[in-house]
Amino acid sequence: MNGVSSSLRAAFSYCVQQVRSYDYHHYLCLLELPPSMRKAAFALRAFNVETARAMDVASDPKIGLMRLVWWQEAIDKIYANKLIEHPTAQALSSVITESKISKAWLKRLVEARINDASREVTDLPESIEDLEKYAENTASTLLYMTLQAGGIRSTAVDHAASHVGKASGLLLLLKSLPYHASRNRHFSYIPAKVAAKHGLLVKEGGRSEIHLDSREGLCEAVFEIASAANAHLLKARELADAVPSEARKALLPAVPAQVLLDSLSRVQFDVFDSRLARGILGRPPLLFQLKLKWYSWRGKY
Repeated sequence: MNGVSSSLRAAFSYCVQQVRSYDYHHYLCLLELPPSMRKAAFALRAFNVETARAMDVASDPKIGLMRLVWWQEAIDKIYANKLIEHPTAQALSSVITESKISKAWLKRLVEARINDASREVTDLPESIEDLEKYAENTASTLLYMTLQAGGIRSTAVDHAASHVGKASGLLLLLKSLPYHASRNRHFSYIPAKVAAKHGLLVKEGGRSEIHLDSREGLCEAVFEIASAANAHLLKARELADAVPSEARKALLPAVPAQVLLDSLSRVQFDVFDSRLARGILGRPPLLFQLKLKWYSWRGKY
């Protein structure tokens, strides 16, 4: 029995370390959660890290896709009570048993990653609504599961979580644009309609591609997507009075989303500005942590 509990403790420690290493701003958010939610939240966020990084750490896109399919199958095995020799899967299995996390939500998240990984880098999303759907199926769904693990059931909370997740997802996609451009020379997360509106879309050989002839055009496109994210943050906060106090800490990811939005505004929405890579989402670490603590202490998001 001690061996089993020791193994599980190691699995949860691994999850905490993964989130700390690859999703630091959300790691700080999770530290503000009550102990009853924290363990499950770290396992779920580590699962998100595993699936989000699958394509980035793979030497070949096919290998990355295979990794995502492995996670898709792992979910089925976990719900069939089969042991999987992977620390994140072990922690996730424990959380699922204790908190009855919905299988459909876990499947939705990994399937969204698979669909995203399966498209060609030149296959642009059509509109901001397509990006919002992706954010809903990943970032928002992660919040739904965290709330479920905390035993929180509320329509208002779900609506707020949906908006926080969409805002967070959109902004993190914007932040990732330079990385994806350096990796495959494409801006695959700028919707075709937005790119065309700002003079970035060029049709070559029967397919549309984004060309950066105008840095100003790119900044305008980023501003339009960031404005959609800002609208979601405003809607989430309009619902705050209907959100029970015990749920508000689970919605703290709204704070790093706001910080990133403010940092983008500070550099005139130029995602290539090096200041965005400084500190935590472009802000000094101490200031970020003080802001997060202030919101947490006041019961706000």
